Amino acid sequence: MTRFLALLATALPLLAATGPASAAAPSRPQVPAGMTAAYAVFDRQTGKVTSYRNVHRRFRSASVVKIMIAIDYLESHSSVPRKDLALLTSMLRVSDDDAATSFWTRGGQGKIIERMARRLRLTDTAPPPADLPGFWGYTSLSALDVVRTYRYLLDQADPKVSSLILGHLRKAGQCGSDGFDQYFGIPRGVARPWAVKQGWSGYGETPSVRCQPTATHGSTPAPAPGQAPAAGTAAPARAATTVTAAGSAAGPVPDFGHPVLHTTGLVGPKERWIMVLLTAHPAGTTWQRSTGQVTKLAGEVYLSGAR
Repeated sequence: MTRFLALLATALPLLAATGPASAAAPSRPQVPAGMTAAYAVFDRQTGKVTSYRNVHRRFRSASVVKIMIAIDYLESHSSVPRKDLALLTSMLRVSDDDAATSFWTRGGQGKIIERMARRLRLTDTAPPPADLPGFWGYTSLSALDVVRTYRYLLDQADPKVSSLILGHLRKAGQCGSDGFDQYFGIPRGVARPWAVKQGWSGYGETPSVRCQPTATHGSTPAPAPGQAPAAGTAAPARAATTVTAAGSAAGPVPDFGHPVLHTTGLVGPKERWIMVLLTAHPAGTTWQRSTGQVTKLAGEVYLSGAR
């Protein structure tokens, strides 16, 4: 009996140590074969990055750069005309390319990115190649620089600037102005509340099946068929395969010829975490396959970092 009690006393601490610890440990996010992914989760409460992968790896920005375009415009204008307020709404809520092109052209194109990189202290962000100045979606950025951009909005930007931009991201619509369903990644893989800015490029200018809203909270309907952005102005973000030469002294366009799909934003109670997931996919990967994989991965990234 004495020997049994001694063995039991030894075993109990081991069971207590292995059981709860292994159950609580989050599994490492599994990046699908063929996908290139970078992610970062930043805990605003502790001030630490809690989950990360390839945080300095450069991707072409697609529509994620629209956050920087909005910051640059708002910080350089003491007052905003009603027309531009409408353009900001469509650019940030339904990722309208025509609106982005308007601000991009008026702001000096790549000079916007140069200003933002200096002001926000971004180390991996660069403007499009010099021979492709109108292609704002060819801006290069990293997961860590996108985290820094959100931190700037939350902690340093004028409250009027941050409240306008984040207010729109909290009301991101399900259907993009080009008809793509932008509720992938965070919106479908992470429970509300969230505020998001999505990005996609290389899947064509219009989807094979136009988005039909299935959620009403904060969604803004996309334009009716026939009112989509004109192909010529949509090209900077979407048609990544229509340019035959993609490089210059400024450097090549990251993942040129491959579709990219990005999901970024604020997640969790009281928007405690900043979460960024940037991905590139093999040429020819369908929209349905890419969004399904990114949504699953986004859920895993959230669980690995929001703890």
